[in-house]
Amino acid sequence: MKITLAVVGKIKEKYWTLAIDEYVKRLSRYASVQICQTADEPTPDRASAVQEKQIRDREGERLLKEISRYDHAGDVRVIALAIDGRSYDSVAFSRHLEELQVNGYSHVIFIIGGSLGLSEAVLRRADEKLSFSAMTFPHQMMRVILLEQIYRAQRISHNEPYHK
Repeated sequence: MKITLAVVGKIKEKYWTLAIDEYVKRLSRYASVQICQTADEPTPDRASAVQEKQIRDREGERLLKEISRYDHAGDVRVIALAIDGRSYDSVAFSRHLEELQVNGYSHVIFIIGGSLGLSEAVLRRADEKLSFSAMTFPHQMMRVILLEQIYRAQRISHNEPYHK
């Protein structure tokens, strides 16, 4: 299985980079993992709703361009992280990833937006939406949480122990 994280913004703190690198290394036993970072837009303090939409749209265009690089073989499943998405427990998430493979999806692209979230165009393009919580998390932290859960899902799928 190939897993791509299409994300907005760069990681600035070393501790997030170390955590991300650790989970990418752990996942390498199970899948090919790549992280495609797109530029984030500067967000002015007290940005208007119109400005926020413009920022999400510009970031969304970059994400869609990144996704389109892979979206031609018919074996790609695009999953956007969104508060209003479907929630899973770890076992159900593991089963869901297994089902995607059984149904012919050998490449899963997870999309993580920037500080203002994802554009409507990106949400429309997504094949599904995934929620980890009704809370909002920093996108750097969300990368770590997502990679950890993908790793946990792989351990579950392979009947390997993982702390609870």
